[in-house]
Amino acid sequence: MSPSELEAILQGHNKELMGANLAGMDLSNANLAQANLKGANLNGAMLKQADLRANLRGADLMGANLTDADLRNADLRGAILLEADTTNTSFAGAFLAGAVLSNLTLVAADLRGADLRGANLAGCILRNADLSNANLAGTDLSRADLEEANLNGAVLRGANLTQANLLCAHVDNANFDGATMANACLSGTPLAAQ
Repeated sequence: MSPSELEAILQGHNKELMGANLAGMDLSNANLAQANLKGANLNGAMLKQADLRANLRGADLMGANLTDADLRNADLRGAILLEADTTNTSFAGAFLAGAVLSNLTLVAADLRGADLRGANLAGCILRNADLSNANLAGTDLSRADLEEANLNGAVLRGANLTQANLLCAHVDNANFDGATMANACLSGTPLAAQ
């Protein structure tokens, strides 16, 4: 897709980009709200400050720059975000079930109310992240750093927290039923007393 073709689509009302190859393109500040980017290739794309409240189901965002991007309520089910830059990215209310986010740095990320069921967050750095009321059922959080993260009201039923760091995490009303917590650091949480 040429830059002029893309510009025409972005200016129109019908933002149909399903399966589009946008790898490496500079889409900084683009308004992609309500666009259909299902299965799109955004590998290495520059998406700084882009409005991505869109259908990104199964999209390849590997290595994409999502700095300050708005992904609130976006559909990212099954999306691949490996090596993406997610600095100041908002994922509040996003649908990330089955998404691959392993080893991402999500320090102070806004994931309030996000649906992360079955997502791969292994090795992620989620220090001070807001995961309040998020659904993390069946999520792989092994080796994740959740120090001082807000997990109040989160559902972690059946989650894998093996070797996770939950030092001083906020866990009021969080549901850890059936979660695997082998060798997890629980210091400073009410879970340490259990």
